[in-house]
Amino acid sequence: MTDKIDNVSVQTKANVYFDGKCISHTVQYPDGSKKSVGVILPSTLTFNTGAPEVMQTVAGACRYKLKGEDWKSCHAGESFSVPGNSSFDIEVTGDAYHYICHFN
Repeated sequence: MTDKIDNVSVQTKANVYFDGKCISHTVQYPDGSKKSVGVILPSTLTFNTGAPEVMQTVAGACRYKLKGEDWKSCHAGESFSVPGNSSFDIEVTGDAYHYICHFN
């Protein structure tokens, strides 16, 4: 699991969604690829995707539901993939959910 990310640029202005329940920062790699590093506070939220995404769990846990599927759990050290042009629900209870979102 990634503890730190070297040799990147970070946008200092945070991306704030859902009245502050999800806050992230965009990280850009030297090759131009981007990821977001963030936290989701206890809530149930729906995200829409343009490109495919991989949600890597850094700390905490969540339940997630891909469009048309049942709820599943994801814990620290695990990840889940979301297709492009779709959506997913995420539920966080208890501790905050820390993640890295990999855009494909």
